[in-house]
Amino acid sequence: QVQLVESGGGLVQTGGSLRLSCAASGRTFSAYAMGWFRQAPGKEREFVATINGSGSRSLHADSVKGRFTISRDNAKNTVYLQMNSLKPEDTAVYYCAADPASGSWYIVRSAYEYANWGQGTQVTVSS
Repeated sequence: QVQLVESGGGLVQTGGSLRLSCAASGRTFSAYAMGWFRQAPGKEREFVATINGSGSRSLHADSVKGRFTISRDNAKNTVYLQMNSLKPEDTAVYYCAADPASGSWYIVRSAYEYANWGQGTQVTVSS
């Protein structure tokens, strides 16, 4: 099982930026699709972004497109979520997830496909 350690959450004002990091274990990290999801109080967990193992393909939810960018550094076994132009509605616990079965090409959009999850990091955007 892939172990995931998240960091980078915090409190920021509207319009500010944060970068979340997720460090993963495993020797075949480049073959893992990675994803970011978030869950706000009283709401279901929702898809934010995903990136394939090689880092050549990514997909972002419409709600964050143009503001958030997912990326990865396979040499560091780390995936990132750069969050710019933050809004109060972005306030949530953000979770990193890994799919060791995806290979290097496929992106994974469904939470059901991810077998490994981090503990989450809180992002709070104040107005």
